[in-house]
Amino acid sequence: MKNDIYSIIIRPLVTEKSTHLSEKRNDYAFQVAWGSNKAQIKQAIEKIYKVKVKSVRTANRKGKPRRQGRTMGNTNRWKKAIVHLHDDYRIDLF
Repeated sequence: MKNDIYSIIIRPLVTEKSTHLSEKRNDYAFQVAWGSNKAQIKQAIEKIYKVKVKSVRTANRKGKPRRQGRTMGNTNRWKKAIVHLHDDYRIDLF
């Protein structure tokens, strides 16, 4: 995998749950590249958003089965990272 910080972070996940986590616990959710590890995610978030990361939790999400006509397929698998920031820092996503 390429070590470019902009290819590690794909997009922030703005959902009801992630909004609640950001307000209450200072946690932010991101969709990240499949082959990235916690150290790479931490480094990318710190450089892109200029914040101090306390911890990173990751979860691999399986693709869901979908039907297209007669054939069955799956959506793509993806990786989610929940980043916990130090108390002094915030990320303004919108």
